[in-house]
Amino acid sequence: MIRSPHLRDLAAALAAVLLFVAAVLVGRHIEDTDGTLFVNWPPLLASWGPHLGPGTPAAVVVAVAVVVYGPGLAARLPWRALLAVACGTSMAWTWSLALIDGWHRGVAERLTTRYEYLQVIDRFQDIPATLRHFTEYIVIQGPDHWPAHVAGHPPAATLTFVLLDRIGLGGGAWAGVWCITVGATAVVAVLVTVRALAAEGLARRAAPFLVLAPGAVWMGTSADGYFTAVAAWAVALFALAVTGRRPRAAAFGAGLLFGLTCCLSYGLTLVGVIGVAVLVLGRNRRAVWLPSAAGVIVVPLAFTLAGFDYWEAYHLLVERYNQGAGGVRPYWYWVWANPACTVLVVGLATVAGLVRAGGVLLRPRGDEGLRGGREGGKPAGRREGPGLLDHPESRLAVLLLAALVAVLAADLSGMSKAETERIWLPFALWLLAAGAFLPRPRGWLAAQAVVALLVNHLLLTGW
Repeated sequence: MIRSPHLRDLAAALAAVLLFVAAVLVGRHIEDTDGTLFVNWPPLLASWGPHLGPGTPAAVVVAVAVVVYGPGLAARLPWRALLAVACGTSMAWTWSLALIDGWHRGVAERLTTRYEYLQVIDRFQDIPATLRHFTEYIVIQGPDHWPAHVAGHPPAATLTFVLLDRIGLGGGAWAGVWCITVGATAVVAVLVTVRALAAEGLARRAAPFLVLAPGAVWMGTSADGYFTAVAAWAVALFALAVTGRRPRAAAFGAGLLFGLTCCLSYGLTLVGVIGVAVLVLGRNRRAVWLPSAAGVIVVPLAFTLAGFDYWEAYHLLVERYNQGAGGVRPYWYWVWANPACTVLVVGLATVAGLVRAGGVLLRPRGDEGLRGGREGGKPAGRREGPGLLDHPESRLAVLLLAALVAVLAADLSGMSKAETERIWLPFALWLLAAGAFLPRPRGWLAAQAVVALLVNHLLLTGW
């Protein structure tokens, strides 16, 4: 048993590296022998292609700045200033990584491929009519079936880009700008949540790790970056509702955003697992039920009244999923290769931080046993320490555990075979807060930056 905490951190990081290497080697063998993975560089949807780009210098500068100055600034800045700086730096990091692939490939053309939402903008000229007939084109049974990503999501995802087009922000460039800009705000949502549920000190320690996320490689530019922000703000508002003095307005807003989240992606209903953890950690539990429930039904009800059948669409999606690569990709490989892929999304620092978070949850507390002898001439009694949820670190660990449970549920479902580097971004984002448990942040931040820079410079990723 490894007793040194620092050695345990390194051992956890090494185990994560070995898991990823195993996924690469086994995946390469499967793809070379029977070609059932449908990815060029398993377990990632990517291809080998070392390259530099216009974003390279900026990415290096941002990484060095966060490693050197990030922990100090996070500790000293006023809270609101920290939120603004974190959001701006996250946006700079995501933009610089995206531009390593150049403006066209890295940003403007990402959402215009034959699989993406922008391919069907002209089919939404009559939005109500399109919503009424949306489910007719999910399954592959004719030339007019929806592209993969349109069929794979409720219509709120596509409708977002339709509405952007209607206000004059059409095309791949504006779509990319939207996803990166909105996605960068997710960092602020997590910081607000950690401060509300755990402690401001923990939020400050987590801030540099949230900013320098390796997952930013896929936040820019994929629609999942946008989804991540909407889901994160739903959780953040719920956290403010269960801890604040005026819970009802925040609870309604949280419900509204969670309803939108469910209409952006079927799989993001699992964000509700994180919401349950927030409820457990809060104190205004009774006050939030009615307003949050009222908020949740607004967006799904609007789509239902417009003629979209959510449950029929989901069942048809399962059929469509099995018609394509999802029906061929071997479950036995992806059920462990997906978590291996997530190692790159969250980075080695997060793995080490999660091990420390687990130690916090398993740490004995409360009953310190009976003291022998007498104290002050009276028999010594049982001393009760604080409960699990009275410790800020334990409360953060519970939040991280909820995110892990959501990832596990998504993994076991079999509906996330491959491409989880982007699909699981809404869950992976919360895991990055585990960096708050690490006592030597600069070295771990450097490791996070190296992972992101290597991935983006050595591979041509799908997003």
